[in-house]
Amino acid sequence: MLESRTQITVRYAETDMMGIVYHGNYLPWFEVGRTTLLKECGLPYRELEAQGYRLPVIEVGVKYFKPALYDDSLTVITRLKERPTLRIRLEYEVRRGDELLVTGFTTHAFINQKGEPVRPPPDFATKMRAAFK
Repeated sequence: MLESRTQITVRYAETDMMGIVYHGNYLPWFEVGRTTLLKECGLPYRELEAQGYRLPVIEVGVKYFKPALYDDSLTVITRLKERPTLRIRLEYEVRRGDELLVTGFTTHAFINQKGEPVRPPPDFATKMRAAFK
């Protein structure tokens, strides 16, 4: 299993009039966690794009337990539990200290610039095999 932790401070623009984070704003935080995890694995998303690959979200799920509030310091924990092959499924937790606020997941597929499904680049597959030994 691979895990990454990313710190987020809730900005005022991410909240509603009550100072509570709007539910849709958790998805960009998942993206921050996802790109951080890939970068930490030596697979920056920018390099995947430069090689002609894209990783669109094909499925997403979110479960809300408690609200995040303006100016909270949060940790987004991103986990890749299984070695990806054609699809990648990442799981997320958003925490305020030890308090669990939100869980979620995203599933992604590799496509080329024309939007056609493709296999992951060889470098990606090699690094994932090494990470999951």
